[in-house]
Amino acid sequence: MKVLVINCGSSSLKFQLIDSDSEKAVAKGLCERIGIDKSRIAYTPAGGEKEIKEIEMPTHSEAIKAVIEALTNNETGVISELSEVGAVGHRVVHGGEYFNKSVVIDEDVIAKIEECNDLAPLHNPANIIGIRACMEAMPGTVNVAVFDTAFHQTMPRESYLYAIPKRYYDEYKIRRYGFHGTSHSFVSKRTSEILGKDYEDVKTIVCHLGNGASICAVENGKSVDTSMGLTPLEGVVMGTRSGDVDPEIVKTIAKKDGVTVDEALNVLNKQSGVFGVSQVSSDFRDIDAAIAQGNDDAVAAMEVFVHSVVKYVGAYAAAMNGVDCIAFTAGVGENNPGVRARVCEKLGYLGITINQEANKVMGEEREISTPDSKVKVWVVPTNEELAIARETLELL
Repeated sequence: MKVLVINCGSSSLKFQLIDSDSEKAVAKGLCERIGIDKSRIAYTPAGGEKEIKEIEMPTHSEAIKAVIEALTNNETGVISELSEVGAVGHRVVHGGEYFNKSVVIDEDVIAKIEECNDLAPLHNPANIIGIRACMEAMPGTVNVAVFDTAFHQTMPRESYLYAIPKRYYDEYKIRRYGFHGTSHSFVSKRTSEILGKDYEDVKTIVCHLGNGASICAVENGKSVDTSMGLTPLEGVVMGTRSGDVDPEIVKTIAKKDGVTVDEALNVLNKQSGVFGVSQVSSDFRDIDAAIAQGNDDAVAAMEVFVHSVVKYVGAYAAAMNGVDCIAFTAGVGENNPGVRARVCEKLGYLGITINQEANKVMGEEREISTPDSKVKVWVVPTNEELAIARETLELL
């Protein structure tokens, strides 16, 4: 059976068609600039060349139609008819406290997702549009919601409660939810397989390091703490997000710059992080290049980023009373040996030693710790699309 995986952003739509037997992508692509001039679709069939086509996509409905056309066209399509798609798996960013696992979508599920719109205003509405577009284009096909937040619903209350008046949790559900759950789940499960241990007997810290970054403590097969909070702004320093800051900074920026709270938060979300400190870029390749040229701001940005990651890893090792493995994943975690080395150098107290030659790996699964390292360190590429496809299949 083939599963279509859909990941809708506010103006984009990523997709993959995955064969459930081989677990390989039959085709993949990206619709960009939805609702904007010069929208386009990039489509790549397995073993074929990437095709880019400009097409009017005023809404996600047109984007879904463009995806279907790409998958079924006579020249480079990979299926002859839509009946070959057995199910559609949707990435949904926020499920609040309603969902602690993936679910088959019906109107009640959509209503509950809509109730979480305030918690993810840029993502949930787009997710719902994508869901309805698929339901309209493929009536009768099962649609499944896979939530970024679901994996973290196992966190104990000491991890998810903020130390603010409890009525804010009781009335508005203000709490730590965490994100990147699909990635953290996939990588932590894969890590236990690598170690040859039962998933429920392993303590793993997953470092999902990309433009968006989060750390997750997984103990006995459950997320027990994670760095992102009510929104993806909390936690470690990221590409353009500040990560943890004193809340008073929001008021200070608003007063000093004469802007609104929303505008101040925009500074923390889109103008801060590695980009804000370096004044160079949010891309770590650019940061590395600037460091090589002696740019001190770039050096400072790298130091601040690494320091924030090290603090969370240390905190989670303490919270779990030990750790068996640290797994690096996502764009930076998988492809930046320098970042991995800098982080691990500061974790020597855990008995970690790194194989410098093995650490040169980029984008491949490999152990980068030495045989005598007390804590194993691995690079484990994430595959959120495959994880969504697996979750979808489990519900059928």
